[in-house]
Amino acid sequence: MHEIRVAVRWRDMDAYGHVNNAVYLNYLEECRDAWVDGVLGPVAESTWDFVLARVAIDFRTELTQADGEVLVRCRLDSFGQASIRVREEIVTAGGAISAEAESVIVPRDPTTGRSRPLTDEERAALEAELSSEEA
Repeated sequence: MHEIRVAVRWRDMDAYGHVNNAVYLNYLEECRDAWVDGVLGPVAESTWDFVLARVAIDFRTELTQADGEVLVRCRLDSFGQASIRVREEIVTAGGAISAEAESVIVPRDPTTGRSRPLTDEERAALEAELSSEEA
């Protein structure tokens, strides 16, 4: 599991005084990108060639400027021939889960712009990550 802390910024607020729902995507992306880089960076030709194919977010509690910062977590859930499913959550400083998410990322061939199968090295790195999550 990868964790990062993200400051709740003034610009993240909407007219209702809470973090806009679209900003949750930014928080999740920061953590997910760091997770991809940490897990696949040593074996992937380029971690910039992994793209988001799907994201689903369940909002649990609102975030406000008073929260100061949040803890964002990302962990591997599963992977297939050409996709990786991760589970993510955003947690307040007080420990409340503000949002839970599931994202699917796919490796992309930079020359064609289309998805490609995971390489043997990427699959091995993902297997190792799954094993460490289960331990």
